[in-house]
Amino acid sequence: MQPRNMSMSGVVDLAAVKAAQEAKAKAEQARAEAAQGGGPAAVPPSALVIDVGEADFEQAVLQRSAEVPVVIDFWAEWCEPCKQLSPLLERLAVEYGGRFLLAKIDVDANQMLMQQFGVQGIPAVFAVVAGQALPLFQGAAPEAQIRGTLDQLIQVAEERFGLTGIAVDPDAEDAAPVVEAPAGPYDALLESAVQALDAGDLAGAVQAYKNVLSDDPGNTEAKLGLGQARLLQRVQDMDPQAVRKDAAEQPGNVQAQIAAADLDLVGGHVEDAFGRLVDAVSRSAGDERDAARVRLLELFEVVGADDPRVTAARTALARVLF
Repeated sequence: MQPRNMSMSGVVDLAAVKAAQEAKAKAEQARAEAAQGGGPAAVPPSALVIDVGEADFEQAVLQRSAEVPVVIDFWAEWCEPCKQLSPLLERLAVEYGGRFLLAKIDVDANQMLMQQFGVQGIPAVFAVVAGQALPLFQGAAPEAQIRGTLDQLIQVAEERFGLTGIAVDPDAEDAAPVVEAPAGPYDALLESAVQALDAGDLAGAVQAYKNVLSDDPGNTEAKLGLGQARLLQRVQDMDPQAVRKDAAEQPGNVQAQIAAADLDLVGGHVEDAFGRLVDAVSRSAGDERDAARVRLLELFEVVGADDPRVTAARTALARVLF
């Protein structure tokens, strides 16, 4: 199989990724300017603090947790410590600018949810990340401790599940006007990398993307492009029939499943690639399990964090990890 015959069609659109990254950067800049200048927040408080019950728990918490960590505050009107903790959590949700969503659950009206989470007393604070519940703390904790817990939660969500989204109001009707961004400092180099990738010059594409990342480590387009180029390098000398035969005959062989997943993704079979690696994680342990998990996160980067197939696979991964 020659590099020039490979295609990432249907997997990720780098132009769209670039546009999304520019939009995200503008939103983050707007939030920072608003915080410094006292202007209106880019993310309204109504989008960050929500009341949740049993009827809308799946949509408001479980589904949203595939995009951003959801912190749950179990409270009641008669609970005096809750009256101190809840306003603090609400203030921090706004201050963190959408890095987590705060869901408030009244235990008197939602006994089933209280039982499902195993809440023994209130206030009790949990988090849901990619569909999985994590206990945070119980009782009215000091603000410094709460901040540390939230920082750790956000870090785990980013590193283990790739959740780097910002909470937004799903019911918002007014969108910010589209402003065309000026040419970036790396546009020419990124364009040459894409051309090298399309021409099958994988080494040239890898080097071009690395050059961008050496100056701008957070450049999303370069990270995605580098992931593509490295993926194509891994599969360029593979014998597809042999790889798929090994994977079919050795379902417990993690390396065989990893190789087959790479082929799946290159062929545009995104769900198959993700499902194969989620299964490999669920069947393995130790270093092999970690290898399958890391490769899956790498493929998430190739496809793009906003792709719904990535969101679904993150949730599936969380279910087998915890």
